[in-house]
Amino acid sequence: MLLAVLQAESTLHRKIALHLPRSATLESKTRTVARVFHDAQLTPQDVTDVLLPLLPDGKLTLIMDRTTWHYGQTPLNILVLGVLLGGAVIPLVWSILPHQGNSCTAARILLVARLLKVLPARRWAVLIADREFVGREWCSFLRWKRIRQCIRIRGNTRIEDELVRDLFTTLQPGQVRTLFERTWVYGGWMHVVITLSPAGDRVIVASDLPVLDVLRTYRLRWAIESAFSALKGRGLNLEATHMTAPERISRLFGLLCIALAWMTRIGAQRTETHAPRQDKRGRAVVSVTRIGWQILSQAARWGGEVFRDCLRLLGMPFPTASTSVSRSVRC
Repeated sequence: MLLAVLQAESTLHRKIALHLPRSATLESKTRTVARVFHDAQLTPQDVTDVLLPLLPDGKLTLIMDRTTWHYGQTPLNILVLGVLLGGAVIPLVWSILPHQGNSCTAARILLVARLLKVLPARRWAVLIADREFVGREWCSFLRWKRIRQCIRIRGNTRIEDELVRDLFTTLQPGQVRTLFERTWVYGGWMHVVITLSPAGDRVIVASDLPVLDVLRTYRLRWAIESAFSALKGRGLNLEATHMTAPERISRLFGLLCIALAWMTRIGAQRTETHAPRQDKRGRAVVSVTRIGWQILSQAARWGGEVFRDCLRLLGMPFPTASTSVSRSVRC
């Protein structure tokens, strides 16, 4: 089923069925695909058990975000906590939210607690998140668990009775300013770093990391946007599914997470020996994940030693956690 999804680049049952290696009719194979997602055959714990062996030794960068789309009038909303590997974020745990819009503090805490059961806090280098993921209770929970945080905060956050958006009002795009000392933010002492993106948007980041590491670390957050792109419209087409039941969406998302991790692992292995082609700005023309998809799709079609190598990589840890970033901060 996993190979069929990769080759179809779609989550529509009929398109996946076209790639199942069976002599049955298309209708029969389509029903087989439906049963995989309708029956409780693949649990989130199963997915985590597959992905954990891919984690390298040492500390890891974790990123939290949320992805959403609509099927007709039905909103679909997934809260995701993933690890940065091979230049992409691989979701490790997720939660299907029963509503549209922002997540609540309780949902975030439960998600972190789930991952802490299998990945202790001593392995977490930092948790990166956007300005949706703020609040005194939330930040205090992370401090209690001894998890360092690097979080973009809202402009209406008060620091010493002053709105943070009113600080450094003469800032120009590309410039960076920081408060001289740590300040009290959401129940704890953190550095606050402010910059203006090339588009002119004010980016304000609070963190308990060393001040010189704050923006460099926050830039890593954009890897999860690339992961969502690979899972959705520009990749495996999660949004194309007609399923809306939370438990079925969860099973589908879990299968796609394994596919994403497999593609990225293969791509990371290839780029160790073959540097990806770059454009004039020094950016890779094809992502590591896409490189992995190209190799895996051909290997799955023709089999042989190349496919056996791909299978072996699914059980081998990434060599190192990637920390490559762009120079500017986007909003």
